Amino acid sequence: MARASLNGVVLAESAAVETVEGTLYFPRETVRLEHLEPCATRTVCPWRGVATYYDVRVGDRVEPAAAWSYEAPKRRARRLEGAVAFWKGIDVEP
Repeated sequence: MARASLNGVVLAESAAVETVEGTLYFPRETVRLEHLEPCATRTVCPWRGVATYYDVRVGDRVEPAAAWSYEAPKRRARRLEGAVAFWKGIDVEP
């Protein structure tokens, strides 16, 4: 069971993660969305599309742009649609 957490608070947990280039993508329904706050950060991947980022908040701690999702991925990355990945300060255990 893969898990993402911050300060001991579980942000996402699932056995059905997608792994792409070493990054775990959690199905949206397994993510505690109350800890994600939209931010202005966007990036573009040539084969996945536009990534939308979120600040991750647990109590008073905020990790800026520490989660992202492909809301409308390109055809080759369709399996990632809506899934959420974490990095930068977030503990991710495969």
